[in-house]
Parts: sequence; structure tokens; C-alpha cells
Amino acid sequence: MNKYLLDTNICIHFLKGEYNLNEKIQEIGLDNCYVSEITILELLYGVENSAETKKMQNRQVFNKFYNFISKNIILINSCFQIYATEKVRLKKLGQLIAEFDMLIGCSAVANDLILATRYSKHFENLLNVRIENWIDNELP
Repeated sequence: MNKYLLDTNICIHFLKGEYNLNEKIQEIGLDNCYVSEITILELLYGVENSAETKKMQNRQVFNKFYNFISKNIILINSCFQIYATEKVRLKKLGQLIAEFDMLIGCSAVANDLILATRYSKHFENLLNVRIENWIDNELP
């Protein structure tokens, strides 16, 4: 069975109940789904950046998700060498990508996980990254 690193956008759509991602994750199995600690940071930022009227509800949704996925959080220290090598390579090519995307993509490579994302183009220049677009059914 394949193992997946869920990009932040996949987690957001999952939390909103969109695109049948609950069924997709059930089909794959929770034990085969991981998130980067960067995704946790991005989700927490989203909660704190919420309108005051939605913040409490969003915090509850996040806490439920965190409890759901907490044993499958990938620490970024697993990708430090790949990140450094790839950042230098991409810089020389003039193809740098956003820092958090770099860390998430390199974490997928370092942990031999398929990156599940909606934004394949953000990661396509990383060496050895395997990508599946779970939303738009595009080829990576």
C-alpha cells in the first residue's frame, strides 16, 4: 500500500469536508497518511488568522484533526540534507519555490512518501518527488 504526505491544501479541503477527501483517506487508511509539522504550523496560522466569530470553531476542528493525525506527523529534520541540496540546485536553475513548499516536498522525498496535493506545479521541479493531485485529477 502506498503511503502519502498530505499537503496543507489537502488538509484544509479535508477539514472543510470537500472533494470526498474523507472517503479517499478512509480508502487509503489513516495509517498510510502523514502530515509535515509545517502543515500543522500552517493550519494553526489559519486558525489564528480566522475572523473572531469563527476562531473558536476553527480551533475545535483543528484540535480534532490534530488528535486524528498526531501519530503521523513528520518532523522536518528528516529532510534537512535533501532540502539544502535541492535549494542550491533550484537556485542555480532560477526555479526556487516557496520555503514551506520546499520543506513539505523534501519531507515527502526523505520519507519515501507520495505527496498528495492540489498544487502539483509547486513541487514538480523537486528531484525524486512523487506527486498525486487529489483534487483536480491532473497528471503531476
